Amino acid sequence: MTGMRALRLRLVIAAPALAGVLLAGCAVNEQGDLESDLAGTLDGAGSSAQGAAQDAWIAGFQRANASVTVNYDPSGSGAGREQFIVGAVGFAGSDTALTTEEAEGDLERCAPGSGAIDLPIYLSPIVLAFSVEGVDELRLDAASVAQIFSGAIERWNDPELVRLNPGASLPDARITAVHRSDDSGTTENFTDYLAEAAPEHWPHEADDAFPYEGEAAQGNSGIAAVIRDGVNVIGYLDASRADNLAVARLAVGDSSVPPTGESAAAVVDVSPMERGRADDDLVVDVDRATSEPDVYPLVLVSYFIACREYVDPVEGELVRAYIEWIASAEGQDAAAADAGSAPISDALRERVLSAAAGIR
Repeated sequence: MTGMRALRLRLVIAAPALAGVLLAGCAVNEQGDLESDLAGTLDGAGSSAQGAAQDAWIAGFQRANASVTVNYDPSGSGAGREQFIVGAVGFAGSDTALTTEEAEGDLERCAPGSGAIDLPIYLSPIVLAFSVEGVDELRLDAASVAQIFSGAIERWNDPELVRLNPGASLPDARITAVHRSDDSGTTENFTDYLAEAAPEHWPHEADDAFPYEGEAAQGNSGIAAVIRDGVNVIGYLDASRADNLAVARLAVGDSSVPPTGESAAAVVDVSPMERGRADDDLVVDVDRATSEPDVYPLVLVSYFIACREYVDPVEGELVRAYIEWIASAEGQDAAAADAGSAPISDALRERVLSAAAGIR
């Protein structure tokens, strides 16, 4: 085996919370028959929006690396970041990037002084799913969405909604707007959109926690269940969890844009990277107030969070290989097929792979 990367990774479980991680990957942890130089176990946790995509990535990665096991617990973005920071997992999936202070701070799995990076590997529209009596199609803009979720617009036949939906039979019924009960990266992205695109109606900064009282549900799946079972309800959730639900179009400039993989990817390509970060820390400053045609601004950009350098170099090799698979065209297409996400563009892939190449 001399000259080969004969990797044998044996991670010590650092927290009781990881018991769930080991179970979460069971459904996708059938091993492949293609051997490689990689072997070992890698544990991650975080974004529930990434859950279906992680299943697809894990299955493909393990098929190509028969001696590798990857476990992922979709416990939520906040939980994933916390577990990564304290060293309970080797990577995190998160709909919110680490702060610069967190990324540059002391991280248990990272070599001292090396810090962590955020790599955008999952793009998906956040949809406004609805179930409204007698309504099959719904058009909204940022201002109306802000007023619906703040409670300023209370009924479906409000004049503002009638104006946006000429000819629709909007009922004289109270609106039930459903938000996430748990701290959520989906909520952070949703409130970021409202703060940027409708600041006169949404006087709050982006946050993982929803700022108003009202109907609430746990996770994307909980929001979807309320909408499927309810009448005259609306809620926000990741598009991958909105199967068979009616979803609204959003006004962008002079156009009305549906939430698709293509329209979600388009907004990332017209958005800059966040200032004040290292060149390999790729946090997208999404242009939520864009007026570009065919661009859907209510998009979830979800990240793979990893150390630049791991205390255990063997773990670093395994993490780097996994990210390279995730960002590859094949990995992105697998997630698009199984999770309905938007493949990252070739330009963004090149930047992600360049940053990932430095992980060790």
